[in-house]
Amino acid sequence: MALMDFIRKQFIDIIQWTEDTEGTLAWRFPMADMEIQNGAQLLVRESQMALFVNEGKVADVFGPGTHTLSTQTLPLLTYLKNWDKLFESPFKSDVYFFSTRQQIDQKWGTPQPITLRDADFGAVRLRAFGNYSYRVGDPQRFHTEISGTRGDYGVADLDGQLRGLVLQNISHAVAASGIAFLDLAANQLLFAQALTTQLAPEFVNLGLQLECVTVQNVSLPDELQKVLDQKIGMGMVGNDMARFMQYQTAQAIPKFAEGGAGGGGSGMAGDAMGLGAGVALGQVLAHNLTTGLQAAPLAAGAAQAANTKAEEVIATLEKLAELKGKGVLTQEEFDAKKAELLKKLV
Repeated sequence: MALMDFIRKQFIDIIQWTEDTEGTLAWRFPMADMEIQNGAQLLVRESQMALFVNEGKVADVFGPGTHTLSTQTLPLLTYLKNWDKLFESPFKSDVYFFSTRQQIDQKWGTPQPITLRDADFGAVRLRAFGNYSYRVGDPQRFHTEISGTRGDYGVADLDGQLRGLVLQNISHAVAASGIAFLDLAANQLLFAQALTTQLAPEFVNLGLQLECVTVQNVSLPDELQKVLDQKIGMGMVGNDMARFMQYQTAQAIPKFAEGGAGGGGSGMAGDAMGLGAGVALGQVLAHNLTTGLQAAPLAAGAAQAANTKAEEVIATLEKLAELKGKGVLTQEEFDAKKAELLKKLV
């Protein structure tokens, strides 16, 4: 009976993986009831590695090439089995293949804005997305930590875990780099390098090798972007308060004009009139129109700027926008008076 069982056994002469399924990281050779014949050929292609596991223990790892299986090529397995007959009989072991080629264009992104500490702004909430690539770098660790005894393990099985690692380490990467947010946003390569440095050890722990990380976009939520734009504008005028007031006024003028154009005193100027400020605005308007008509050349106007309060200029512009909206002033008259008044702030 034992002889018949031996005859019915199937012996494996060639062990190989053609890697015909896209996105597979690990694949177990189907042994079934077959046994490996002494002297069998193990064919490991480029971008592959093979791992022998005996009774749950990793025995030997093979790189690319054709390997004749014997006690010389399987020293650890021989030791585990304590063979002393130089493989005169067949042996059985689980054989796993691993793809070591790059898995490219893996996506990452921030579903919700994440909060980062920043040297310039104190804290910012940003969104970012990009891609990354990796490969199996340590088959033994990947087998023991991730893929285990499954028949096959693919990229899709690992996708969620790796995305989570990227998101978890963004804040640490920015903090460790010491790079201000504005510099990161302006130079996405710096951001990618900081993220790669932070993530590489995390991938090694899983038996993976991180090849590269790209950052394709970095952005702020709309409300924070407006604050950033204002801060950039303040930086452009520096510590010159007159220039800052000029910048603020220029930013406000379109809103005033829109309010007047809506009719009925709508907008900021209309709100001021509704609060009983009409009389005061009229007095300021009369004063500044008289001053403007008698204005000297540019040098004389600059000399008067120190005595002209920025609040009065803004109030005058509000009233002029109101008058333009009601048709009292033409667009050309409004533009001329606006330019004249802004000169007083320089």
